[in-house]
Order: sequence, then C-alpha cells, then structure tokens
Amino acid sequence: MRVFKKFNYMSKIRAAITGVNGYLPEYILTNDELSKMVDTSDDWIMTRIGIKERRILKGEGKGTSDIAVEAIKGLLAKTNTKPEDIDLLVCATVTPDMQFPATANVISDKVGIKNAFSFDINAGCSGFLFALVTASKYVESGTHKKVLVVGAEKMSSIVDYTDRATCPIFGDGAGAVLLEPTYDELGIIDSILKTDGVGRIHLHQKAGGSIKPSSFETIEAREHFIYQEGQQVFKWAVSKMADVSEEIMERNHLKSEDIAWLVPHQANMRIIEATAKRMKLDKEKVMVNIQKLGNTTAATLPLCLTEWEPLLKKGDNIILTAFGAGFTWGSIYLKWAYDYKK
Repeated sequence: MRVFKKFNYMSKIRAAITGVNGYLPEYILTNDELSKMVDTSDDWIMTRIGIKERRILKGEGKGTSDIAVEAIKGLLAKTNTKPEDIDLLVCATVTPDMQFPATANVISDKVGIKNAFSFDINAGCSGFLFALVTASKYVESGTHKKVLVVGAEKMSSIVDYTDRATCPIFGDGAGAVLLEPTYDELGIIDSILKTDGVGRIHLHQKAGGSIKPSSFETIEAREHFIYQEGQQVFKWAVSKMADVSEEIMERNHLKSEDIAWLVPHQANMRIIEATAKRMKLDKEKVMVNIQKLGNTTAATLPLCLTEWEPLLKKGDNIILTAFGAGFTWGSIYLKWAYDYKK
C-alpha cells in the first residue's frame, strides 16, 4: 500500500523593503548660480521644470561609487546589517565609474561586501524600477535573503553646462534599499516594466560607445554629454507614466482612496502632476522633492522613499513609477513592510 505524505505548502515568498537610506553631496547648485554659467533664469527653470536647486559631487577622483557607498553604509548601519551578510548587490546607474568593471563591483569592494555577486543595470531614469524588480526575483526564489539595490548617479559628469535645455534638470545623489523575504502580504506585489527602443533617438549620449568611440573629434563636438529632444521626451513621459500607473491600479483592483503614496520619478513637475491627476490622487499623497534635488535619474525613487520614510506605515499601498531613456518606463505596486523607528 502506497503512503502519500501530506505537505504543508507555505505561502508565496515576497521581497519586502526593510530599510532605505539616501546620500546627497554637500554642494548645492542654485538656479541663480546656474544663470551665471548659461543663458537661463530662476523664473525660466521653475516655470518649465520646477527645479530650484540640485546637488553636485565635487572633488578630484570622486565618482558614482563614492555616492553609492555613503548611501549603503548608512543603510547597513540603520538596519544592523553586516556587509558579509549581503547576498547580492544591484546598482542602477547611467554614470558608471568606468566602462568596466561594473560600478556595483567597485561599491562592493569599498563597502566590504565579500559574499555576494553584483552587477549594474542601465535603464535610464527607470533604472531603479528595473533593478528593484530584478533583485526581487532572487529573493522570491528563496535563494537570496539580503539583497541591496542602489540607484546612484553623478549626472554632473555628463551634463553640458553650456546647454540651457538640459543643464538645469539634473543633479547628483544616491539612494539604496535592503530587500528581504517575507511570507506576509507585504513587499512587492506587482510590477509592469516596458521598453520601446524607438525612443533611443530622442534621449542618449552620442559618443563614447562602440558605435562612436571617443576621439578628438567627438570631444570637440561635445558629444559626450546628454542629448535630449525635450518635447518628444516630455510627450512620451506624460503618456507612459500615467498609463502604466493607471494600469497597475486597475489590475490590482485599487482605487485612488486605497493608495497611501505615489512615488513618481522626479523629472518634471508637469509630468508628476499629470500622472497624479490620471490616478485621481490628491497632491498630499504624491512625493515631490524635484525642486531641491532635480532629476537624479536612477536615484530619484529611493531618495523620495528615504525622505518620506518617517511617514510610511506598515501595510501602506505605494505605487512607484518612472520613465527614462531607451525609452523605458514602468510601475511597481508594493505594500510597505515596516513602521519607522528612530
């Protein structure tokens, strides 16, 4: 006679954010100072973009890894986590320290993370979303218990401060989160990530890659800076960020009153407002710090979470959304996993 064993199936493993931390360089570049460098003004920038100031990393030999290291060290201290306990580190960035090795590898060495593997993700301003979803799969598989995701940028390294259309937009900074497994109905519940490569012609860096390697000619032509066709990027961003945020609400049967917070990419106030309007959210539920930090690309979302952490409550329904070069865009629906403690 065959005997069948009775199994107790555990509920699904989810990846929950159990800590956040950000780091900003000390130097503040104001609109007034910027107006002395290029033909612009505080009124022009505030009216079109909504940015008052941004942080800039100063210092010889300082790069993206240095900003990321400060964010991660603070996060490890806040969560009482040892570097050797980390299983994986994913860095989202478009401004790596160098072409290779990955900036994530450099960060791991500087922090003392020795028992993990690490890699970079480049998805433009959507980088943190893409990295967070990717990292969550390792946690959900049951193979990784402590995973770091950091969005870090030294955007000032690729900004042309003679181009008034782009130089007011970007700033430097880093934000990191710790992901850990949970069997509760918390953490990352759903995500939608999208790419349409047709948008690559509207937002990119012309030279420095394998198609157009660095040369005297590319340097003289100023082709190692951000190239952006603002109207096209704005048009796509307004549509796609709103569309994907609305879609993730609909498929998870969420109404505006169910949402505690919207965490939107900080690229332009009008894009943020359009997204919130489509979601029927009051402005009090929308995290906005663009006016003082600018667009820190892959760092905007974790920097928002860091700033608003004291207000977040366990079980809060939170929507993260972003749009970036590629074109890339997406949204994550998560339930906040902890109450803030000093």
